[in-house]
Amino acid sequence: MIGDPLWSIFVNACLINNFVLAYFLGICPFLGVSGKMETATRMGGAVTFVMLVSSTCAFGIHQLLTAIDAPYLRLISFIAVIASTVQLVEMFIKKVSPALFRALGIFLPLITTNCAILGLALFQTNRGYGFIQCVVYALGAGVGFTIALVLMAGLREKLELATISDVVKGTALTLMLAGFLSIAFMGFAGLGG
Repeated sequence: MIGDPLWSIFVNACLINNFVLAYFLGICPFLGVSGKMETATRMGGAVTFVMLVSSTCAFGIHQLLTAIDAPYLRLISFIAVIASTVQLVEMFIKKVSPALFRALGIFLPLITTNCAILGLALFQTNRGYGFIQCVVYALGAGVGFTIALVLMAGLREKLELATISDVVKGTALTLMLAGFLSIAFMGFAGLGG
C-alpha cells in the first residue's frame, strides 16, 4: 500500500472502492442532494474540498499523535478538524453564493457528520500513506463522490420526464437507482490488484 503508484491510489479511491457506491459511506447527501445536477455538482465540490483539507490535517495529526505516543486521541482529533473545516466551507458558501447555500440546505452542515470524510481520514492513516499519497487519495475519493452524485442526479432528472408507475416513484426509485449504480461500479473491481 505504501509503495502504490499515485495513479493507482487515485483510481482505487475514485472508481474501484468508491466511497458511496462500494463502501456505502456518505449516503445521506448522496440520496438527499442528488435531485438536481447543479446542486449535486456543487455539493460534490464542497465535499471534495473538505476531504482534501481533512486529509492533509489528518496526516499531520496522525504524525503528531504518533510522535507523542497518543494514538487514542486520533478519532476525536479527526472529528474536530472535519467539523472546523465544514464550518469554514459553510461560511464561505453563504458569503459567496447565498442561492447555493439555500439550495444545499441542511445537507451542507451534514458534511460534518458525513462518514465518508471520517472514513477517508481513518483509511489513509491505517494504510500508512505519505503526505502526497494522502492528497491523491482524498482527491480520488472526492472525485468519486462527485461522480456518484452527478450520475444519480442525471438519472433522477431524466426520470422526471418519464412516465413511471406510482408504485416506484420517489424513494423506492431512488434506492433502486442507487443499487443499479452500485452494481455497475462493481465492474471496476477487476481493475484492482
